[in-house]
Amino acid sequence: MLKIWGRANSSNVQRPLWLCAELGIPFERFDVGGPFGQTREPAYLAMNPNALIPTIDDDGFVLWESNTIIRYLAARHEAHDWYPTALQARARVEQWMDWSNTVFAPALTPAFWGLIRHAPAERDADAVIASGEKSAAALAILDAQLAGRDYVCGETPTLADISLGINAYRWMNMPWNLVGYSRPEMPSLAAWYRRLAQRPAYRQVVMTPIT
Repeated sequence: MLKIWGRANSSNVQRPLWLCAELGIPFERFDVGGPFGQTREPAYLAMNPNALIPTIDDDGFVLWESNTIIRYLAARHEAHDWYPTALQARARVEQWMDWSNTVFAPALTPAFWGLIRHAPAERDADAVIASGEKSAAALAILDAQLAGRDYVCGETPTLADISLGINAYRWMNMPWNLVGYSRPEMPSLAAWYRRLAQRPAYRQVVMTPIT
């Protein structure tokens, strides 16, 4: 059986958890990282020398990096709707997966830490607002991509939606009011988010308390 190491509230761990829920892949998960520690123990470092989560073991095949893990699992289970085999369609999915990691997530991370992880006395409101503005600028690109589409790369969800949809939930639901920031209106993004929120796997894995 597939084994997944990582805490369930981690955005990176939620990627394989969401895909497994969509595809009905059975797995066993182990709480690691954050308050659970263990990532610097020798046994874990032997699997993942980065001391990060998630890590998987699929019948002896060990793999880390969340986007790589979901690419592998989709290919392994022949989930071609989620991860197309046609070269250009696959490249388009991977483009948005990479954009999620290199543009959207870095823009949103300071706000996540400021609003969720830092104590109120430690919160830098200016830094959170700057992060919100930078995230909004990035998401305007995604909003334009979603115009006229149900999902990021077309009419059905792909791995691109998984990579982006987890932080989209945070964008939509973090307590921005604590610093007086208002999210700008993005109709196509909002419609896409509502479609994601109708998926049982998304509700189960992603739509949980943000901690």
